[in-house]
Amino acid sequence: MAYEPGNLIEAHLVKGLLAQAGIESWVRGEHLVGAIGELPAIGLLAVMVADEDAEQARGVIEDWNHATPIDDAPQGADGSFLA
Repeated sequence: MAYEPGNLIEAHLVKGLLAQAGIESWVRGEHLVGAIGELPAIGLLAVMVADEDAEQARGVIEDWNHATPIDDAPQGADGSFLA
């Protein structure tokens, strides 16, 4: 396992991030999400990679987790956002 996401959207976000880095991955448990009412939600989902890709995948995910978002929304002179 490379990453334990909080939800299915985050799982696929990380899967896409890994694909951009050339790392093949898959989401374990995504077909069980519909049964959450009857299954414990913790630990149900995981983004999985091959053992030989695990270290590189964790590095990519760690970099993503520590990245600072770029605020590229146009702002006026007073700092307010422009529509």
